Amino acid sequence: MDTALPSSISPQDFIDRLGTPEAPWVLDVRRDERFAESDRMAPRAQRCAPQDLARLAREHAAREVVVYCVHGHEVGQDAAAQLNAAGWRARWLEGGFEGLVAAGLPTLRKRPDLGLASGQPSRWITRARPKIDRIACPWLIRRFIDPQAQFFYVPTGQVFAEARRLQAVPYDIPGAPIEHEGGQCSFDTLLAAVDLRDAALEGLARIVRGADTDRPELAPPCRGLLAVSLGMSALHADDHAMLEAMLPVYDALLAWCRRAQGEVHNWNPQSMKAAA
Repeated sequence: MDTALPSSISPQDFIDRLGTPEAPWVLDVRRDERFAESDRMAPRAQRCAPQDLARLAREHAAREVVVYCVHGHEVGQDAAAQLNAAGWRARWLEGGFEGLVAAGLPTLRKRPDLGLASGQPSRWITRARPKIDRIACPWLIRRFIDPQAQFFYVPTGQVFAEARRLQAVPYDIPGAPIEHEGGQCSFDTLLAAVDLRDAALEGLARIVRGADTDRPELAPPCRGLLAVSLGMSALHADDHAMLEAMLPVYDALLAWCRRAQGEVHNWNPQSMKAAA
C-alpha cells in the first residue's frame, strides 16, 4: 500500500460537487459497529466496510471517489490510501461524517425499506411515459441518493406486479410509498423520505411541484420546466432516452437555484452601439 498521505476534501467542497454529472463516487467506510449505530449517511454514499475495499477495487473500474469514516481519522485516510494504491483517485472527507453534521450540511436518513444503504443498487419502478415527477425523482436519486440505482417504466396497470417481481420500489402512483401527498408531489415526498435538507433542493422542489401540479405561480421556471418536459417527451418515444435527455435540465435548474437566481438578462443594443 502507498504510505503517502492522500489528499482530503472539505465538507463544503464535497457538498458543492454533488448534484452534477461530475460528482465523485462516495463510499461510507465507517467500521461496521459505527455504521450500524448511525441512522444516517452522506448524500450519494454507498456502503463499503473497510475489509471490503480490496474486493470493491477489483470489481469496479478505477474512478474518482470520496471516502469517509466517523471523524476523518485513520480509517478514512487508510481507505483513501488503499484505493489510490489500486489506481483510483481517492480523497478522504475532512472531519468524516461528523464533520458534515457539525457544519450543518445535508445528510440522508437510511431507508433500508426503500432498498437504500444495503450496498446494492436500489430499484425503482413507475408508470410509463414520464413527464415531470417521474423524471425529477430519478434525477434526485441518481445525483444525491444512489448513483447506481436502476429505473423501470411500465404500463400503469403493471406497476405493482412488476415491482414485486423485480423487487423494485414503486413511486408516483397512488398506493406507492413515494407518491403525491396533499399539495406535495412525489419529488417532495422523496426528499422527506430520506430527510434530505438543502435550500437549493427545496427551491428546485417548488419548481417541480408547480410544473407537475399546474401551479406555475410557485416559481418563475415552472412554465419553462413544463414546456421542456412536454417537448422532450414528444421527441423521445423511449422512456429511458427521455430520462437521459432531461438529466442536464435538472442539473441546470439546480445550478440556477444554487447560484444564478439573482442574475438577469442584460442585453442592451443601445449601450453596445454607444460603446462601439
